[in-house]
Amino acid sequence: MKKIYFFIAVLAILTGCALNLVTGRKHLNLVNESEVQEMAASHYRDFLSENRALNPATNANAAMVARVGARIANAVTTYYNNQGKQAVLEGFNWEFNTIDNDEVNAWAMPGGKVMVYTGLLAVTRNETALAIVMGHEIAHIVAKHGSERMSQALVQQMGGLALSVAIAQQPQQTQNLFLVSYGIGSQVGAMLPWSRQQETEADKYGLIFAAIAGYDPREAIPFWQRMSEAGGGSPPEFLSTHPSDETRMKNLRKFMPEALKHYTPLR
Repeated sequence: MKKIYFFIAVLAILTGCALNLVTGRKHLNLVNESEVQEMAASHYRDFLSENRALNPATNANAAMVARVGARIANAVTTYYNNQGKQAVLEGFNWEFNTIDNDEVNAWAMPGGKVMVYTGLLAVTRNETALAIVMGHEIAHIVAKHGSERMSQALVQQMGGLALSVAIAQQPQQTQNLFLVSYGIGSQVGAMLPWSRQQETEADKYGLIFAAIAGYDPREAIPFWQRMSEAGGGSPPEFLSTHPSDETRMKNLRKFMPEALKHYTPLR
């Protein structure tokens, strides 16, 4: 039986690689984007039913998150429309919410479902730094990093089953894999860490998205430095999957000239 699962897993790896339109590299893809977007919408609704979202009409922080999110969403759309890659955002229906929670955290799911915790705002300190974070998180979902991680988990834990088959045969385990792959909540165990390559890609494109939206990408340097210091001896939850180190700073400085080409300050 183990040999059969091994064969299926190898076959899945060989046949499941696809060219990523955002990053230009091949990655394992055993999930259908429309399926993960449907799962994301469902879990997003569940999360909002269990957590208090702040009203942008009456709360300044929530209004800021909504404003930054809308600007970055427009920037992402403009960026890929100009490249003739509208398919990158197919099925996206953007939503931006802020919840009253002291955790230093933010996350995004397929289809443009984005959540910011009020605890993060104590570290961002300004709208531009918030745009850096949201650009980074949005870059992860636009580049389909979570789908890549979920595909890897399907191979490792389910022998390379396609997502639709996994949902039908092992629905609870598949739901847990989804939550872990996208770093949603802690009730399903430790989050899968983003690979260094995925983090680098999210930093690069996040800077570009923030810059197109009119936010100075140079704010990324002091922000990530604050993030690395935020937890003192114990890094905040956000850093469990978003390591901040000298390599990141070096890469940010390397990406900065390209990002600044896209930057026009907000008026």
